[in-house]
Amino acid sequence: MEEENELDSTCGLSDDELTKRFEEAVRIENEIKKIKGHPIAKYDYEKKAPYLEYPDGRKVYA
Repeated sequence: MEEENELDSTCGLSDDELTKRFEEAVRIENEIKKIKGHPIAKYDYEKKAPYLEYPDGRKVYA
């Protein structure tokens, strides 16, 4: 018999639905940061380095 705790419960949502909701939450948060003029943390896979992207398009590598 398997026991299920609070952390295992997904309120009946599939993994795909949870992933979609998470991605949408991140997208909304990034839009809010742009509007407020805050930088967004991103990763450059070609240079293999993290950077901050500012609303004016400027990139500052860490």
